[in-house]
Amino acid sequence: MQVNLMHGAGGEVMGELLKVLTRFTHNNAGGIGLESLDDGAVIPFAGKNLVFTTDSHVVRPIFFPGGDIGRIAVSGTINDLAMMGGRPIALSCGMVIEEGFEVSDLERIVSSMDEALGEAGASMVTGDTKVLEKGALDGIMINTAGIGVADTVIRDCCLEPGDRIIVSGTLGDHGIAIMAERASLDLGEQIRSDVAPMWSLVEKAMAAGTIHAMKDPTRGGFAAAINEMARKSGVQIRIEEEAVPIRRSVRSASGMLGIDPLQVANEGKVVMGVPEKDADAILAAIRSHKYGKDAAIIGTVKAGSHVIMETGIGGERFIEPPIGDPVPRVC
Repeated sequence: MQVNLMHGAGGEVMGELLKVLTRFTHNNAGGIGLESLDDGAVIPFAGKNLVFTTDSHVVRPIFFPGGDIGRIAVSGTINDLAMMGGRPIALSCGMVIEEGFEVSDLERIVSSMDEALGEAGASMVTGDTKVLEKGALDGIMINTAGIGVADTVIRDCCLEPGDRIIVSGTLGDHGIAIMAERASLDLGEQIRSDVAPMWSLVEKAMAAGTIHAMKDPTRGGFAAAINEMARKSGVQIRIEEEAVPIRRSVRSASGMLGIDPLQVANEGKVVMGVPEKDADAILAAIRSHKYGKDAAIIGTVKAGSHVIMETGIGGERFIEPPIGDPVPRVC
């Protein structure tokens, strides 16, 4: 078997590669390690739950409507910490830069990173830079790693029958914005990436009630995230099609491009499973945040298996996990 682009796309094919990459994992440091394939690791240390994660970013194009590779690099790591209940504290940054890259573009990227860090109340504390000869790299690659502290650890595997599924906003924005930019579709300001650091929104939600499970729907989109949550939790999830928030412009562009908006990456959204008794309070808390104004309760957890969409015309269909990602190199 040879590695191909599908192996990095967040879908079912990626699982084949992960089986290889996780074979060396024999120690989880006494907490939650790589074997869980969660958004990060949790390491008990001095009476605290340290959350640790890392991510590499190869976005094309580097600048796009609503953000750039720098904002994604910081937001992605902060969001992985937040999905496990971790308040972000410190990040590292490793950059691999192609010879000939414009310094003015680098300054713009670093400025975006600083802005995202400020939103999350985190700091960039260490880093590394390498330069490769022209042609050896497509512009720039950024790796960020982060540590946080969690008072309450949240997983993506702990849904319970009766839970309500909440999404923090409209789905498909980032992936479709990237695809539209690549296809040179002139859509004005109608479609923009949602890339954003989500810790402050998650913090509000956690203060409003109990969260049983949480995940950010990045590579593979909502379809990949919700199927992974259902599979790990051993439950069935029923989604109401008419309750799922998708912008009209995103739905239209998806139709033009032949892409399911549920299968493309989001970079500023959260999927949560919460007890029914807390659902309204948590939804209200999310909607009070600037990144959560379009949040909605979209489904219910049941005993059983699979993710089932209840359609607007009274039918049902499976929401299948994607095999790969129809929009590669989006994060």
